[in-house]
Amino acid sequence: MAYFDAASGAPLHPVARQALMASLDEGWADPARLYREGRRARMLLDAAREAAAEAVECRPDELVFTTSGTRAVHSGTAGALAGRRRVGRHLIVSAVEHSSVLHAAQVHEAEGGTVTEVAVDRTGAVAPSAYAEALRPDTALACLQSANHEVGTVQPVAEVAEACRVAGVPLLVDAAQSLGWGPVRGDWSLLAASAHKWGGPSGVGLLVVRKGVRFAPQGPVDERESGRAAGFENLPAIVAAAASLRAVRAEAAEESARLRELTDRIRAGVPDRVPDVEVVGDPERRLPGIVTFSCLYVDGETLLHELDRAGFSVSSGSSCTSSTLTPSHVLKAMGVLSEGNVRVSLPAGTPREEVERFLSVLPGAVAGTREKLGAPVGAAAGGTGRGDDALVVDARGRRCPIPVIELAKVIGDVPVGGTVRVLADDEAARLDIPAWCEMRGQQYVGEEPADRGSAYVVRRVS
Repeated sequence: MAYFDAASGAPLHPVARQALMASLDEGWADPARLYREGRRARMLLDAAREAAAEAVECRPDELVFTTSGTRAVHSGTAGALAGRRRVGRHLIVSAVEHSSVLHAAQVHEAEGGTVTEVAVDRTGAVAPSAYAEALRPDTALACLQSANHEVGTVQPVAEVAEACRVAGVPLLVDAAQSLGWGPVRGDWSLLAASAHKWGGPSGVGLLVVRKGVRFAPQGPVDERESGRAAGFENLPAIVAAAASLRAVRAEAAEESARLRELTDRIRAGVPDRVPDVEVVGDPERRLPGIVTFSCLYVDGETLLHELDRAGFSVSSGSSCTSSTLTPSHVLKAMGVLSEGNVRVSLPAGTPREEVERFLSVLPGAVAGTREKLGAPVGAAAGGTGRGDDALVVDARGRRCPIPVIELAKVIGDVPVGGTVRVLADDEAARLDIPAWCEMRGQQYVGEEPADRGSAYVVRRVS
């Protein structure tokens, strides 16, 4: 098997394994106690904090360990908002933040706060000017990821941080995807990260709160971790997390160049070998190991199963892999195709041969999936150009990618200038039909209400 889902969780780094095993013997005692075993545990905890702080480029007393990256985000967001409650209750987030940030924003809004969601461009990046425009006198906190978890696009954190600094607003950065590659630049105020993203053990997160940031921890607290992360520290996991962060940083420059070359190979190779594919995310400002693409006329879940049987573990932002059957909020915000979505995120040490094997297997997996769904073959669908100029396709009750497949089958039977009305009640159609039009050079007229679901109007251009 080739594991290509490092963005979800990187394999445990050998240094993390060694540190974990060693600290199980040395770091089991309570680091808050004054006897010998406790002092030994405290020395290990302090050393881990100093190593992590060095990697983040912050002071050791600004960094605490939490039980996960999600907990770090939730604690950081709630504490910063509470600390600046006298200023106001306005929160700014980007439309492509990790769900942990968006869930924290939902809680804040439910409790009476206000939230501004900053849009992104088609590559998934925010404009610093959009954050600057969103800042208000009552803004308590702004949040921005350092890099996107689904498409790898790197965000302009330093520029946004400067706009926030001028306005006197703290910026919380979710650095989960990028911290293993290097420190986050800019004058940010709070930072959250998760060890299992860089090859450390799961169950360890980092929360950094810069000196001078107003912060009021929420919920029950105790004396541990400066009162910002209650509960007994998982010291062996913390030591392993810090050791692995130092190790991956030492390898980052060489491994980054190598993985970028491999993902460039995928970005170029997939469209050459598979028709009707859209590679998404910024081609330049991106993390080295992530490449994401979407395939027309493909059920994402079926494609993932086909690749799994062929020996490849990948993930997807496709709506069909979600129990809610709604499109990925990231792909939706970007306005790109969501159906047949595949995210390849290469772990450190991925051999080139596995990437070449993936490129050789993918075309057959996509073709087989399209054949099962009855998708059109070739670049053109239909073809007489004669028929009703206001054709209606009823795809209600059918899930992605069937509405788009049915549209593709009939577009050739509509005269140039004529329209097709696609009736659909699958949420993904709202994203995928406009994306199909852009990919195939047709005009998306718009969405209209229907008895059940919506009517998506498409005009044939060529």
